[in-house]
Amino acid sequence: MMALMAQDHPIFTESIRRIREALGSTGLEPLPQQVLERLVHSSGDLALGSLLRFSPGACEAGLAALQQGALILTDTAMAAAAVAPMAQRTLQTEVRAVLEWAPDQAPPGSTRMAVGMEQAWRELTTNRPAPLVLIGSAPTALEVLLRQVAAGAQAPSLVIGMPVGFVGVAESKRYLAESGLDQIRLEGSRGGAGLVAAAVNALLRAAAG
Repeated sequence: MMALMAQDHPIFTESIRRIREALGSTGLEPLPQQVLERLVHSSGDLALGSLLRFSPGACEAGLAALQQGALILTDTAMAAAAVAPMAQRTLQTEVRAVLEWAPDQAPPGSTRMAVGMEQAWRELTTNRPAPLVLIGSAPTALEVLLRQVAAGAQAPSLVIGMPVGFVGVAESKRYLAESGLDQIRLEGSRGGAGLVAAAVNALLRAAAG
């Protein structure tokens, strides 16, 4: 069941009740179920359940990392802005965006996000719990992260991989699926900042419960 909070608006509470009723039995454990309900609430799309994938224990790993003080690293400022209110309302979790490390101009053959991810991961995995990583818009940043981990860099506590679109998206999601990392993934072309934020917000709510 979705973790409800004392300050939740009645419309939100009723929305979750209706979503749960419409979804019916999903067979999911409580934490993945909460993630699914939050995704449906944020998108209005009951069909997302057929695209949602969890590695074994992924939600529990993310929950434990948040409770231990891991920060949240997003690919975009939009995703960071969507997470920050819940992060402050619950665990006062630090939220950062990869663009803080990105150059002003993309180098030839790369993207600002890719360069930013490489720099951010070096800094944010030094003497601290590995961040939770949210990718809603930048498949290149996800691929850079996966290459760094494959080369021996510290693995993230959890990857929420939901890049949206048609160029490089299917490939990056496939690489994530094959990586063996703790992950929550949305197959196909759907995704975006709002959905990755919704997924981690569900975990933040549970962590503060």
